Amino acid sequence: MGVLRRWPAAAGLVLALLAGCTAGGSAAAPEGGSSPAPTTAPDEAPALEVTVLAEGLDHPWDVVQAPDGTLLVDERAGGLTAVRAGGGRQEVAADFGDLFAEGETGLMGLALSPGFADDRRFWTCQGVRGPAPEIQVVAWTMAPDWTSAERVGPLVEGIPVNAETGRHSGCRLLVGPDGELYVSTGDNAVGENPQDLGSPAGKVLRVDPDTGEALPDNPVAGGADGADPRIWTYGHRNVQGAALRPGGEQVYAVEHGPDRDDEVNLLRPGANYGWAPRGGGYDESVPMTDRGLPGAVPAVWTSGSATIAPSGATFVAGEEWGAYDGLLLVGVLKDTGVLALRLAEDGSLAEQFRLPELEDRYGRIRAVRQGVDGALYLTTDNGGGEDRLLRVTPR
Repeated sequence: MGVLRRWPAAAGLVLALLAGCTAGGSAAAPEGGSSPAPTTAPDEAPALEVTVLAEGLDHPWDVVQAPDGTLLVDERAGGLTAVRAGGGRQEVAADFGDLFAEGETGLMGLALSPGFADDRRFWTCQGVRGPAPEIQVVAWTMAPDWTSAERVGPLVEGIPVNAETGRHSGCRLLVGPDGELYVSTGDNAVGENPQDLGSPAGKVLRVDPDTGEALPDNPVAGGADGADPRIWTYGHRNVQGAALRPGGEQVYAVEHGPDRDDEVNLLRPGANYGWAPRGGGYDESVPMTDRGLPGAVPAVWTSGSATIAPSGATFVAGEEWGAYDGLLLVGVLKDTGVLALRLAEDGSLAEQFRLPELEDRYGRIRAVRQGVDGALYLTTDNGGGEDRLLRVTPR
């Protein structure tokens, strides 16, 4: 990847130089409203079979699948559940005694170590109480029989949280192509955060998965001019999804807009994605991507004038998926379903539609993951102990 070693500006300033940096392609991103109109699924698309694997969950935020086929699910108010490949379900004993769960914040993102089969290591992104609440990425070790998880300690610390409301915490985790760990953060509904390079809020961070420290090829080596060296991209509102495109280095982030323009962004090292609700508190009337900011990078997809609240995302790959092979699939909370985006090699949008078998049938979809077995795994986020873990396969 081509990266700039230092940003020649003080924290909080926009850097037009970084607009040219790319990660796996130079996306010709559209202006808001110029995206291809939504269509129906292609005629040759496979029919999908949806199976309920677990019920009675409450706001399950993420799901990951281990090499042995076991699915690990977390719930926002705290708690881990293992769903074994043979169909058995068991609670995983784990210490969440200091969990900060308020509003949108709680136990959120999950990721497994690439070497999980041997090291049993995984990470959670979660709110943590006192002495002042914050967001942390916590490292864990899973017992061989999936009955308990031992807390190793915080991997990434010092990510601010809105202690009053829990609003906008981000917290999606993604393991990158070289084993690096991406951590999405929300802006905490604080206007200055997204453009403040000294704050990790409203950013995507990129860290060493063993130490939690910034990687040496991050855009700010050594924390130039007070900037947080863990920052990979900035100018974000609330990144709820992240996906790695198979076979390359393209990382995409899925982001909630205010009252319009939810976004999918192709991440470029050091780039500014243009959310700047500064002045007079938290001004959400400003554009989601303020093109008046030098170098602000437009989205590859926007929802336009009505938001749908997109969340978890994954690329689906495999010949068994037929016409769906290569799509970016995004869970939809507000408009309930799964959005499918076909992206060109440079990241530009070619087609968008909704998966018919999931449209308005299961409620809000929070997590969307393709498992190691090639199936899709989804969690609903309807609350009230009525949520489900779903398995989706082509017939």
